[in-house]
Amino acid sequence: MAITAEAKTATIKAFRRHDKDSGSPETQIALLTDRIKELSVHLQSHRKDVHSRRGLLMMVSKRNRLLRYLSRTNPAKYAETIQRLGLRK
Repeated sequence: MAITAEAKTATIKAFRRHDKDSGSPETQIALLTDRIKELSVHLQSHRKDVHSRRGLLMMVSKRNRLLRYLSRTNPAKYAETIQRLGLRK
């Protein structure tokens, strides 16, 4: 159910600001998006898994907080990040 190490590394490489970056808001948002996508697929087949649904809601809330922070501090990076991840319509 968790994302593989290779997928996580690829996501970090795609969204990092510099070579040793793993904690920037863009990277955290991208990693959370990957986890959210995988967990939502799990919940489609396991509809009564309430504990995982709670975890999903917590991840979505955390991603929203990070997106709000990024939009407040760096609007250009915010627009680029949501466009690359396809989050807003």
